[in-house]
Amino acid sequence: MAEHSQFGLFRERRFAPYFFTQFLGAFNDNVYKNALIILIAFQASTATVSSDTLINLSAALFILPFFIFSATAGQLADKYEKSRLIRFTKLLEIVIMGLAALGFYLNNFYFLMVVLFLMGSQSTLFGPLKYGILPQHLQADELVGGNGLVEMGTFLAILLGTVAGGVLVGLEQGTLWVSIAILTIAVLGYFTSRAIPVAPAVDPNLKINWNSFSEIWSIVKFTHKNYVVFQSVLAISWFWFFGATYLSQFPNYTQFYLGGNEQVVTLLLTLFSFGVGMGSLLCERLSGHKVEIGLVPFGSIGLTLFSLDLSFAQVTLPTDGSLWGALGFWAASGSWRVMIDIVLIGLFGGFFIVPLYALVQQRTEASHLSRVIAGNNILNALFMVFSALLAIVLLGAGLTIPQLFLVTALMNAAVAIYIYSLVPEFLMRFLTWILIHTLYRIDKEGLEHIPEQGAAILACNHVSFFDPLVISGCIRRPVRFVMYYKIYQIPGLNFIFRTAGAIPIAGAKENPEILAAAWRRIDETLRAGELLCIFPEGGITRDGELQTFRPGIERALKETPVPVVPMALRGMWGTFFSRHGGAAMSRFPHRLWSKIALKVGEPLPPAAVTAAQVQQAVLALRGDWR
Repeated sequence: MAEHSQFGLFRERRFAPYFFTQFLGAFNDNVYKNALIILIAFQASTATVSSDTLINLSAALFILPFFIFSATAGQLADKYEKSRLIRFTKLLEIVIMGLAALGFYLNNFYFLMVVLFLMGSQSTLFGPLKYGILPQHLQADELVGGNGLVEMGTFLAILLGTVAGGVLVGLEQGTLWVSIAILTIAVLGYFTSRAIPVAPAVDPNLKINWNSFSEIWSIVKFTHKNYVVFQSVLAISWFWFFGATYLSQFPNYTQFYLGGNEQVVTLLLTLFSFGVGMGSLLCERLSGHKVEIGLVPFGSIGLTLFSLDLSFAQVTLPTDGSLWGALGFWAASGSWRVMIDIVLIGLFGGFFIVPLYALVQQRTEASHLSRVIAGNNILNALFMVFSALLAIVLLGAGLTIPQLFLVTALMNAAVAIYIYSLVPEFLMRFLTWILIHTLYRIDKEGLEHIPEQGAAILACNHVSFFDPLVISGCIRRPVRFVMYYKIYQIPGLNFIFRTAGAIPIAGAKENPEILAAAWRRIDETLRAGELLCIFPEGGITRDGELQTFRPGIERALKETPVPVVPMALRGMWGTFFSRHGGAAMSRFPHRLWSKIALKVGEPLPPAAVTAAQVQQAVLALRGDWR
């Protein structure tokens, strides 16, 4: 868990070929789709069906394979080696793009739409591989950064592909240029895929269920067993509903409410993609290289606020009835408010979506991950279809596009409240993240000593009421804390402690019932393979010095022998939540954004561990910095 930049992954063979393979695939999809849509729009007079019908049918044909083939695609991705399957999908892309070139040559819209269906089918096969392979090739502390780069690359590919498709098809002999481009991109994608390292099958004995509908139901039932993963999948699908609603309205919104032409549409798409890319990349820095689901509520709040603001934003329209070009719109009164809102909607969208994908990858059993991703893709498609239907109904009922944006923003707030009430872990992590990043600057050292899997006891000095939040904010895995019951009951902090599954404890004379219940939960926690953090001093220091460690740690190890990881908090003495100068939290905070540190030592084997031995290890880690 050493500090590193996510861009360093581009130097790694385990990531770079995969990244460029998926980037070229998304880029090619959008070159072809946009070129076809523009051809339909401008050559509708040669067709027997209206252009509006053909365009909507095209969108449906591209999404339809996600309903039909996703379940099968997820099973194949779990059963077989993934790099080989990716190469197969890229060869399939070359064949499909060859058919597309034939369709352009024949100038046959119906044939080209069949090709669009085939391209959607190829994308469906690739989808579970795209996210399922990441946990096999990336370390746990690279997962957020890798997902951030993938989301950034995906939106950049969509933007560039959309622009390139429009530019190429507008040239003289445009269909020829589009044909050359899509074939070239497909071939390049195949060659980059050849460099992707092997990703072994996670469930080679899986028996394929070719009945997509029964398999979809099986995936949903399996995903629902892990409640946090299931709600995360629903939240991801909601994001695609939200995004589809906005992106589908950009052309008409630009023309009728912003007074802009096609250049302005492209500008808005560029700003939105830039925002998503920046948000995706910032996730790694803000989360400290770990899956920080506290960013998800942060993202949803930003999405709601700036969507609301966009719904009320107004731009001065051209007085001569013409439409603004990009430069004219840039200078128009009110345009900056619109542009900033769109960038920030994209930015907070990145904060929202990247941790969710990383969380699904981290907390889903490896043997089922690709199938869960496939189920997620099906729900994404359903939500996008529903967003289109809702937009048709609301706009048909007389709402304006800004009013549709307002309704979507309010729905986003309602959905966020619903999700966080069902899974309070999201909100708990958000509050922890906000508090930590407002009050402290944290240096982390030795976090690699904390086991990635299995039970362990984390033993730490106790300097302030805020110690559990600092520790949980630094450690990637969920941590259960044993804490004095009166600290557990502190108003405001109690929600965080309770949601994190903290275990309140009391002295034998003070409350024997709480003590007995605490020992039962400690044993259950360790037997379940979880991390348990204790403060062996038995209370918060009153002088900043380490107090004598009590023998409770020895009793816990006697019941369930697990490794003991010594840790030391440094720099917390003198902060608002410590007892420096009197009672904690009794003085106005005078040290905001204080520099503190968490230092973790090597695990101690459970055999013959004593409280005194752990105390010496913690003291050595802390040093003189209290």
